[in-house]
Amino acid sequence: MEDFKKRKLAEVGCVEINSVEELRSLLDPLAKPQLVDLLAKLGSQYPSIAEEIRSIASADPVHRKLFVRGLAWNTTSETLCAAFQEHGEIEEGAVIYDKATGKSRGYGFITYKHMESTQHALKAPSKLIDGRMAVCNLACEGLTGASSTSDLSQRKLYIGSLSPDVTSEMLLKYFERHGEIEEGSVAYDKDTNESRGFGFVTYKTAEAAKKAIDDPQKILGGRNIIVKFADSHKGKTGQTQLPAAMVPMGLPVASGYSQPGNPHVNTAPIGYNYPQTVAPYPSSSYLSPPNAPTPYPSQGPVSYAPVTGKKDQIGLPPTPPVGMGNYPYYIAKQ
Repeated sequence: MEDFKKRKLAEVGCVEINSVEELRSLLDPLAKPQLVDLLAKLGSQYPSIAEEIRSIASADPVHRKLFVRGLAWNTTSETLCAAFQEHGEIEEGAVIYDKATGKSRGYGFITYKHMESTQHALKAPSKLIDGRMAVCNLACEGLTGASSTSDLSQRKLYIGSLSPDVTSEMLLKYFERHGEIEEGSVAYDKDTNESRGFGFVTYKTAEAAKKAIDDPQKILGGRNIIVKFADSHKGKTGQTQLPAAMVPMGLPVASGYSQPGNPHVNTAPIGYNYPQTVAPYPSSSYLSPPNAPTPYPSQGPVSYAPVTGKKDQIGLPPTPPVGMGNYPYYIAKQ
């Protein structure tokens, strides 16, 4: 029988392969699309190969775990699993809650038992759960998945001036006339679960979002509503920030100055170290001091000629010269 098999292979020009290494050497040069086509064809013909492919593909949970965002605050883990069990058997599913408040953080995870179920769920990533349009993608992709493409700014709309009576279902029903919606809901207060008067709608195409903006009829719940791109509304409700130079700041109090209740400490102010080095400046930077004035020439004592006094008619001494005061002087004999 063995000889017959070898003879048949030789007749058709085939070489019998007896080892895994020989198969690897043949498969190694093939491109990925060729390998995928080959395995798909063999899997469809041989159930054992199909089962092996399924087992290997599902071994790593990274290919079976979904990240689901946009959940309502009242959505529970049970509700989340019930919404996704239509695609296959769920191995694990949970809504993520805040540890401090115990309230939902608006997202969760679903892990299927088989990779095929995950791929089936990704074909319809948007799902209405508890009145909100939730969106899923592979957890390993995070927020950079297919639903968060670079053109999100052209597909996501801000809807304002909503009536408190408008629900997420009403919002989605109203805007789905312009195109397929990927995600959308009314914004609710976490504490009271009441509408905050606005919401968001994300279309799958930028063309649908443009139609919604250009639609002249924008009346929902008996009110004229605001429809514009979500990016153009960012930061409008936040507090206006002053430039750094205008933000009021408290000046630090130096520790070397007396403060109420604190004794004076003879230390340098905070942030200063002594001695400080003064940057040198060239001597040319300073003006030359003016020259000292030339001293006046000294003058020797002035001598005056002796004054000869004369007696008046009644024999009294004459009046002293001007400037002599009561200083005595002698009258020369005549």
